[in-house]
Amino acid sequence: MKVRLIIWSVFAIWAISCNSSEEVDKSDPLISGRGFIEASLKGNYKVAEKYLLKDSTNMEYFQGLKDFNSKLDAETRRGYSDANIIVDSSISKSDSVDIIYYTNSFKNKPSKIKLVEKNNEWLVDFKYTFTDN
Repeated sequence: MKVRLIIWSVFAIWAISCNSSEEVDKSDPLISGRGFIEASLKGNYKVAEKYLLKDSTNMEYFQGLKDFNSKLDAETRRGYSDANIIVDSSISKSDSVDIIYYTNSFKNKPSKIKLVEKNNEWLVDFKYTFTDN
């Protein structure tokens, strides 16, 4: 009986861990953008990274974001985590490039992110937030 319980417990843990690695929806620029912003605000960088266009510059900026946020006090992190995303506008620059202008209800500071379509997925080109290119 104990063996069955152990086997079922191991199976349940395995099933839960598999579900946490589910893919995110990257089929639309607004969905990808909101997913990235929400995950970043909540400090869920594993999920946020799934939306990221993987190049060396983006990865450096993303690491900088994680480092910066790790130094915030608990109250500030909680404020970001509880914040709502307010999309001010979404502008389509071309068939494969969109810019989302947004704020969050915690800091209410205007921000922007660029999304690019690559292999039928909309990914965040994070460096645009800092360089405008």
